[in-house]
Amino acid sequence: MKYRLLAGGSVLVVAAVLSACSASSGSAGDGSDGRTTVDVWLMRDSVSAAFQKEFVKGFEAAHPRIRAKVQIQEWDGIGQKITAALAGNDAPDVIEVGNTQVAQFASSGGLLDLSDSKGELKGEDWLKGLAEPGSYEGRQYGIPYYAANRVVVYRTDLFERAGIDATAIRTREQWIEATTKLNKGDTQGIYLPGQLWYALGGFIWDEGGDFATGSGGKWEGALDTPQALRGMEFYARLQALGRGPKDSDEDDPPQAEVMAKGQVAQILATPGLANTVIENNARLKGKLGFFPIPGKTADTPGAVFTGGSDLVIPAAAGDPDEALTLVKELTGDTWQKKLALAMSYVPNRTTLAPAVAGDPGASAMAAGAANGRATPNTPGWAAVEAENPVKDYMTAVLVGGDAAKEAAKASQDITRAMNAGS
Repeated sequence: MKYRLLAGGSVLVVAAVLSACSASSGSAGDGSDGRTTVDVWLMRDSVSAAFQKEFVKGFEAAHPRIRAKVQIQEWDGIGQKITAALAGNDAPDVIEVGNTQVAQFASSGGLLDLSDSKGELKGEDWLKGLAEPGSYEGRQYGIPYYAANRVVVYRTDLFERAGIDATAIRTREQWIEATTKLNKGDTQGIYLPGQLWYALGGFIWDEGGDFATGSGGKWEGALDTPQALRGMEFYARLQALGRGPKDSDEDDPPQAEVMAKGQVAQILATPGLANTVIENNARLKGKLGFFPIPGKTADTPGAVFTGGSDLVIPAAAGDPDEALTLVKELTGDTWQKKLALAMSYVPNRTTLAPAVAGDPGASAMAAGAANGRATPNTPGWAAVEAENPVKDYMTAVLVGGDAAKEAAKASQDITRAMNAGS
């Protein structure tokens, strides 16, 4: 989900003032000029004003019988706003939603089933971390729009001083070795807060585990499995190679501000956070680099939580055919490449990764996105995040608690939360 990755200064781009149309929603249908208006809700900062203008102009030129009316929405409170729109008769025709939100909206019956369009949309090449959460009960409701994921943001000068070649770090053990070497004196090898649970998820997935497993419509917390416990063990090893707080996440304090103080060699963040670091300390300009989070073996990058957005079409859309035409354009080759370059995003398909090869941060993201994952694909996961026993579990282990016992307790909490509404 995009807002998770953009929180706390992790904005991929500088916020632009985007011109929104009227607050009313719903398709305008055939206007006086004979064109059909497609109402589109896009989220704040998902596109720049320049890209929005270019896309609308290009789309309308290619489809002269369709007018694209884009309205910019705020992430805060968007879930309730979309729910209300889907339940009414004046829903927009296309909505951008966070990738992990799709199941919640699809379960209500409010979204159009787009499964039959997967072939022409080149669904076989979609990023797994966007495509999987875009489906619900075997049907595709969300069309992958763009992705963003965490990479290692590192100080090139500190690496050089320590004699470390970042490009040679391909495995977790090589990463631990390099981070241990960097963690000397006043320098923290890595600043890793104790509750960065998205990063923990990647380590758990690398081990073959998950936060929860589902069967027959029921879900069970899985932090106490051997695989998940190994993921937490690695997190604890890495977290100990710095002075990150054990009882808070990346926003408390904002890790960009911590890195800007000049004593941190690495953080885990989206590449755009490097801009915030430099804004806080201009002396670090030109001294920040990126590489994918390493995996267990050299042949595969570490698994990462894929944040980003999908495009959905409400079942109540007034012009679903024209809406699908717009979705096809915005998620097709031409506009995906333009969007990736304009916003430093990862395109929605693995075959488009070369489009960002010239952007060091985005190319590092694209490499990691090939092994991207998402949280359990069920409406019940929202209840887990609201309560978030994963954070409490991580802190309990890092301050010396018994990992197996704490994992069992957290798994029980996850089980209860996920099945509360069933």
